[in-house]
Amino acid sequence: MARIAGVDIPREKRVDISLRYIYGIGPYLASKVCEQANVNPATRVRDLTEDEVNRLRELIEKTYVVEGDLRREVQMNIKRLIDIGCYRGSRHRKGLPVRGQRTRTNARTKRGARKTVAGKRRSTAKK
Repeated sequence: MARIAGVDIPREKRVDISLRYIYGIGPYLASKVCEQANVNPATRVRDLTEDEVNRLRELIEKTYVVEGDLRREVQMNIKRLIDIGCYRGSRHRKGLPVRGQRTRTNARTKRGARKTVAGKRRSTAKK
């Protein structure tokens, strides 16, 4: 297994697919990194030479913010929003959607499982 940016990338997958296992590298950036490092994106990771792995590793470490540093930067941005008390920060604090999505219906992923409220049942027996 090749280790790049502190992540063991899968050996059996193509290089451009396995680079996506690194936090902060998506489809576009993975193909761009392969192009800059002169590595064929269709090559399997197990077939890469040590030189190619080193080129990928050095390029990613020098050029891009990934993994721990990127996670820390994102958390600091969220903390800054909360500290200045802006609308987005208050939405983060309350655990609600930040980007304008509706919450009357949906938003279950962000809000968690439904909480049943007592006294909401319809009475079925007529008097």
